[in-house]
Amino acid sequence: MKDAGVAASMVYPIMKTLVRKGVDTGAFCRYVSFDERLLQDAEARIPAEELERLMLAAAAYTEDEHFGLYQGQVMEFVDLGILGYVMMHSPTIADALDAYERYNAIVYSGFQLTREVQGDDLLLRLFLQHSRPMSRHCVEDMAASVYHLILRLSDRRIGLRGVQFAHDAPSDASPYVPVFGLAPQFGCEGNILRMSAEVLAYPVLYSDAKLLRLFESIAQETEAKLTQSGLFSQQIVRWIQQCIPLYVPSLQQTAESFRTSPRTLQNKLKLERTSFNDLSAKVRMELAMSYLKRQEYSVGEIAYALHYSEPSAFQSAFKKWTGITPGQYRAQAKQGRSGVNR
Repeated sequence: MKDAGVAASMVYPIMKTLVRKGVDTGAFCRYVSFDERLLQDAEARIPAEELERLMLAAAAYTEDEHFGLYQGQVMEFVDLGILGYVMMHSPTIADALDAYERYNAIVYSGFQLTREVQGDDLLLRLFLQHSRPMSRHCVEDMAASVYHLILRLSDRRIGLRGVQFAHDAPSDASPYVPVFGLAPQFGCEGNILRMSAEVLAYPVLYSDAKLLRLFESIAQETEAKLTQSGLFSQQIVRWIQQCIPLYVPSLQQTAESFRTSPRTLQNKLKLERTSFNDLSAKVRMELAMSYLKRQEYSVGEIAYALHYSEPSAFQSAFKKWTGITPGQYRAQAKQGRSGVNR
């Protein structure tokens, strides 16, 4: 599956933690240039880098070197969206963890939680599927949230047998004991929560088979939508194509048409490994190639149709796209040879 980024709902725990610290979230959003309207869109997603940027900014804004650790404790099932409800109604902790592994892309496609049983120990490993390392705040947020969600699912006191983090120890390690019940080890090879393997068989307090079937069907549909390649970028391409006969739409005009902000639009496109400028250039390039194959249009007329200020500007752009001039492309197309690396 492509990296579908992070559900915008994952920003809620940051906001809740800020509120508990007496911080004005509106002022914080303005400070970090975050569009609060994203939190009103149930389907909104942001790049993983954006979530981490917000986390680090919140830690700096509050001058709290344990911001991520504390945030993990305020994570609620509702913050996980439909995934949270699937976990809540799973029969056992093992089933809930299976659901997390199966549908984690709904929340954050890059974050992985895997489990391993060693003797009578259960090891939960936390890592990113990509090579980019997670910041300390994000790792500790994930570790604390996973542990406390398991406690809430089982409604039992579950003591950890060990906590390992790959990052170095902070200057003050005392806040970890109230959260995990013990002091973690730092500078390890990975990020691991260790507990009794018996935990896997613990029943989930809220389990309801009928609701599980309902929520799991929704989770499957949601995950299927996320696997569709280029969904949003295709909408943008169609919009640009519709506008081109009259004008080349700007980023601002496109954002207004899609009832969003330029920053949000760019973030959504970033999830699909593209940008507004790339898509705009792609549309113009494909139209140019189509026009050049038709001998009745001169290069100057094509430049005018594609809203270039002058033919030389069009010729320069076309050569940048293809490596050859419009005239050379037309000659090759006439001879039935492509010769162009698209």
